Amino acid sequence: MKKKISVVVPCYNEEEALKYFYKEINDVSKKMKELNFEFIFVNDGSKDKTLDEIKQLAIDDKRVRYVSFSRNFGKEAAMLAGLEYSRGDFVTIMDADLQDPPELLEEMYRLIVEEGYDCVSTRRVTRKGEPPIRSFFARMFYQIINGISDIEMVDGARDYRLMTRQVVDAIISVKEYNRYSKGIFSFVGFNTKWLEYENVQRIAGETKWSFWKLFVYALEGITAFSTTPLILSAIVGFVFCIVSFIMILVIVLKTLIFGDPVSGWPSLVCIIFLLSGIQLFSVGVLGQYLSKTYLETKRRPIYIVKETEEK
Repeated sequence: MKKKISVVVPCYNEEEALKYFYKEINDVSKKMKELNFEFIFVNDGSKDKTLDEIKQLAIDDKRVRYVSFSRNFGKEAAMLAGLEYSRGDFVTIMDADLQDPPELLEEMYRLIVEEGYDCVSTRRVTRKGEPPIRSFFARMFYQIINGISDIEMVDGARDYRLMTRQVVDAIISVKEYNRYSKGIFSFVGFNTKWLEYENVQRIAGETKWSFWKLFVYALEGITAFSTTPLILSAIVGFVFCIVSFIMILVIVLKTLIFGDPVSGWPSLVCIIFLLSGIQLFSVGVLGQYLSKTYLETKRRPIYIVKETEEK
């Protein structure tokens, strides 16, 4: 009996790209005749005709399944839904914009079957086509997160990966509300092989990731997999308490022994601004962790399904 592979495709306003993606992945499925394919498209509250395009694909190809959310819950929720709805012995996550080359799937499957890997992941070795400032901050993020986290995150890593059912079940078992999948993939472990490829431009449509969204996503990753910012804020606070105590002693001694007048308000204002800024920064760091705890304790669903191909 043939084994099955599930292709999970998160979609948000991908109306223009879907026809190109389906053609490419369908061509790959024809080459991999030893496997049965199913295509799971997750409509993440798209505002264009993405869902209509997916429904038409489901009519034309019975291998196509879909999950449509009640609103936009984000790519993390879409990936989780796709994994939970998948039935395959192997599962892959791919973007609909063809920045994840479908032709790599053959090699990824071979590495799992012939070389015994549990997961084959992909990473970009270049960021060709990206704004330089965005590439710079992306590299800085990976340097920071790897420096403060116990979990290694590979620079240029994509969500595009082929996993065995065991790996998928492990990922699904992580029930965090604030999800950062790149970290979760690393957290669950397993024997992983990395495939490198050159950056590929979108086939159609526009990217949904603005610089601000990427920045917020980076903060999610840092707070989800490291408590170092809390430690750093405590250390900075302790150091400035010591410095302040020393400065007070110096001022008192200079005044009593040497008769030097106390410096005027400009220096005092500078010190107040500096210490206030550090206090606000530390409170902000604490607030980030507190907000994540608050959302986790609410126990809200990560996504809400409006309809599937079965109902």
